[in-house]
Amino acid sequence: MKALIRLQSLVLLSFLALAASALRAQDWVHTGTNLGNQRIRLAVSDFKPVGADAQTPALKATFDATLASDLAHAGIFDMVSKSMQPQSRPGSPQEINLGQWSALPANASMVTFGALAAQNGRLVVYGWLDDAHNAANPQILAKQYNEAASEEMARTVAHRFADEIISRLGGGINGIAETKIYFVSSRSGSKEIWAMDYDGQNQHQVTHLGSIALSPRISPDGSHLAFAALDRGGWSIRMFSIDLGRVIGFPAGVGGGSNLSPAWSSDGSKLAFSSSRSGDSEIWVSGASGGGLHRVTTFRGPDVAPTWNPKTNAQIAWTSGRTGLPQIYVMGEDGSSVQRITDGGYAVSPSWSPNGQFLAFSWNRKYGPGDPGGNDIHIIDIASKQYLQLTHESGSNDFPSWAPDGRHIVFERHFGHRSDIWVMLSDGTDQHQLTHSGNNFMPNWSWK
Repeated sequence: MKALIRLQSLVLLSFLALAASALRAQDWVHTGTNLGNQRIRLAVSDFKPVGADAQTPALKATFDATLASDLAHAGIFDMVSKSMQPQSRPGSPQEINLGQWSALPANASMVTFGALAAQNGRLVVYGWLDDAHNAANPQILAKQYNEAASEEMARTVAHRFADEIISRLGGGINGIAETKIYFVSSRSGSKEIWAMDYDGQNQHQVTHLGSIALSPRISPDGSHLAFAALDRGGWSIRMFSIDLGRVIGFPAGVGGGSNLSPAWSSDGSKLAFSSSRSGDSEIWVSGASGGGLHRVTTFRGPDVAPTWNPKTNAQIAWTSGRTGLPQIYVMGEDGSSVQRITDGGYAVSPSWSPNGQFLAFSWNRKYGPGDPGGNDIHIIDIASKQYLQLTHESGSNDFPSWAPDGRHIVFERHFGHRSDIWVMLSDGTDQHQLTHSGNNFMPNWSWK
């Protein structure tokens, strides 16, 4: 009996040690983003409709749903469910009873509320954020919006107000509700570049090449989209002007061989990409307009999928097959100080976090004969080499891309006979699907 008790104690201690290790493993992920800190309990009241304009109910429904969704997916709030909120819908600070919101069952620390009206073709919104536990001086944020009345503008205003709240309560990190995601979709009959809002709304086609377009990468200022395209001359890097709505010249991208996987430096002055124009696929770098082209890697074996360290622009991570199976490496922008990051398996598609601390990538750590071939998204701390697996046994996951807040990652998931775009928090939680039509690949999150 004593031996059994001792064995049970050892098992329990081992379990606790593993649990503590798992918690510590996730603690380092959250550095600098407020993700993983104690969440703020936030109540989001439906806004009060004002006036009798026929547009008001529909615009209010769109605004309320968008605001609640933006804040629920921010990753830093513990949301108070509607069923636990007081029945009243305050439209101004004079109408709110904070004691009702801070008391059970709501138990809110913060409350956002306001009023919305459609008036003479205009959408007028007043929004507030109050500290529910500071009745003497509760106001944290007060905003007013006056825009043309439309469903799309109701969404936009909700995004703006959500971003204000997230920035104010999330350590000064800007919200991402007005950012875009670019991706490849086959839904039009050929693989073209598409774009959508960060939450999957407003999906629309960008390129109309009638060929194959891959690896979209939006410039930091949002004015140009670099991508790889297949035409009669083979694979080339093409440049699409968002302002002009058409492809423009990029001479560095058409120098022979296969030219793939472009990547912008965070200052928008340089573009790195993979090219086989010299024989093997190597990493090349040019200026944003295609000048100053030069080769960075010179090693036997394919070198592809570069990504810049956005914090310094002095390092490039990429995928190399120089030792056999592809692995993730980091080097100086001039090709110096090469360092291998992954320690085996099959590792591809690196993406550098906004703070320069982490790489997200797709990794099959057990790749080999008999392996089912399911890649999962991981992140790794560059300095410590600690890593965390974010997806588990949910198809094959690839092409991660960081949101500018560092709290979210978008990625491609292939499951069964479909490929779709998914998004999650950068600790692997809150995974949800954004695309539901056609097959969709290779997402890229805008810089702002």
